[in-house]
Amino acid sequence: MCEKNETQVTQIHLLGFRGLYRYKILLFIVFLLTYTLILGGNILLILLVSTMDHLKTPMFFFLKHLSIADVLLTTNVVPMMLHIILADEGILPFWGCMVQLYVFGIFGFIQCLIIAVMSFDRYLAICHPLRYSSLMGPDLCLQLVICSWSSVIVLISSEFFVLIQSKFCGLNYIDHFFCDFGPIVGLATSDISVLMLQNFLISVLGIFLPFAFIILTYILIFFAILNISSAYSKRKAFSTCSSHLTTVCVYYGTLIAVYITPSDESSSEVNKYRSLLYIVVTPLMNPFIYSLRNNEIKKVMQKKLSEISQNR
Repeated sequence: MCEKNETQVTQIHLLGFRGLYRYKILLFIVFLLTYTLILGGNILLILLVSTMDHLKTPMFFFLKHLSIADVLLTTNVVPMMLHIILADEGILPFWGCMVQLYVFGIFGFIQCLIIAVMSFDRYLAICHPLRYSSLMGPDLCLQLVICSWSSVIVLISSEFFVLIQSKFCGLNYIDHFFCDFGPIVGLATSDISVLMLQNFLISVLGIFLPFAFIILTYILIFFAILNISSAYSKRKAFSTCSSHLTTVCVYYGTLIAVYITPSDESSSEVNKYRSLLYIVVTPLMNPFIYSLRNNEIKKVMQKKLSEISQNR
């Protein structure tokens, strides 16, 4: 409870993109088109993987869940962001803001685990090709995905429970376009040391450990490829993980750009724009990475386009 001279926060004011009001129509059009491309590209991937039998492989199964996370992550943020751009600011009920933060945490962290699971799939495919089919069966794929989603929900829910126990009195505005963890915690007027320690531990478990696991699997993959005698076989082995490796670089590159780069007095303002990298850029790039670099996806899309043209 707040003190007598303090006001309980019941609404959160999102200041959006201050200083860019004169360009709001252009920003709205750009982000609306980007959001449309994100939905179109990722939903197309989901439909293709779900309906085409020869795409029902472990790698595409995990890719489908990555696309689902991309769609839900951007849908949780971008529609409200578009409203803020047009209205110059946004107002959310306090609990609406908490829900947006909770959902954002789940769909953000699940991507780290899914990408790590995909690296394990590539490790088995390249380092144990003869046993790959028996090891990476449908049951194991489903178990890995369920375990990933369950782990993230438990971790984020535990942090959310601690967050809502904090006091929020007085200031109710943040210089952002969605309810991100840092700006929201900055409004708390009670002791947040336990919350910050918990957030650090969750970041280690949900971001850094999966990243370390990915690095380890690719070190093993690299040495396995070096031991292949044929140059053609080496290129083929590397091509099977090139799309995933590109996704790893893009996703973790954006996280490093936002959270690990040195901070200064304007870091809050800078991070607001940097966060656009993982809100819109990464979800936009993933469908292109896998569709342009994967022959199976190309063949399926060409087949579908030819069927559509013949039906006309």
